[in-house]
Amino acid sequence: MSIRSGIKIVLVIAVVLLLLVALAWMFQRKLIYLPDATAPSEDQRPASAVDVTLHTEDGLRLTAWLVHPTDRDRGMAVLVAPGNAGNRAGRADLGQRLAAEGFTVLLLDYRGYGGNPGSPDETGLRKDALAAWRYLHDEAGFDNGRMIYFGESLGGGAVSHLATVEPPAAMLLRSPFTDLAAAGQRAFPFLPVRALLHDRFPVESDVAASAVPLTVVIGTEDSIIPAQQSRDVATSAEQAGATVTVVEIAADHNDAVLAFGPEVVQAVVDLSIHCGGC
Repeated sequence: MSIRSGIKIVLVIAVVLLLLVALAWMFQRKLIYLPDATAPSEDQRPASAVDVTLHTEDGLRLTAWLVHPTDRDRGMAVLVAPGNAGNRAGRADLGQRLAAEGFTVLLLDYRGYGGNPGSPDETGLRKDALAAWRYLHDEAGFDNGRMIYFGESLGGGAVSHLATVEPPAAMLLRSPFTDLAAAGQRAFPFLPVRALLHDRFPVESDVAASAVPLTVVIGTEDSIIPAQQSRDVATSAEQAGATVTVVEIAADHNDAVLAFGPEVVQAVVDLSIHCGGC
């Protein structure tokens, strides 16, 4: 191969890499947020749920489901912040199972999800989580000492930040990452993810800042969020003085047992008992 040919190959590779970086910069949120933008149908709604409207501080009206307890009422609310894909219909089983344990459950859909207006980003999801808290506090009548935040994967970034502003009685994070860049680097090891990302979701530092009682549910076979990242979140919270429980389940990220299985539901029950909510 001649020197000239070698230079051409290097230039082609450089151009391709620059193009990939440029595309990642421009369309990164299309890779992060994977909403099902359709509004769930009535037959997807849990039997004891009602439609409610959340009002964000930037003027959006978001639809959500409030699932009423179907067993003895514990007098506690669980705010469920979902992960990055689907809509609230995919969390109906979780809502029903928590309601059967006596919890009032708010199944949040972010902006751009589940028929809601707007486009998701970190700032927006924080506002959406705050709107959900405001509904539970102002409309449903739950003070912070009777709330548990449940953050699923990316949703952990929304509620862990909310906990620094409005600390709940306790919080459960299912499959949390330390921060979004760490999760993104695993998915795209060939890109300078930390330098490119617009959204950060610093879960590890947020749980340390709030130091509320915390349960971390980990999928030991998680192929999307490494189990060690979730363990690091738990360790940081514990070092900050929080009471921390770790529940490890032999499951992958999207397995039903990790989404709404008995160990996950029992973890919420245990948190409520620990914080004196029963």
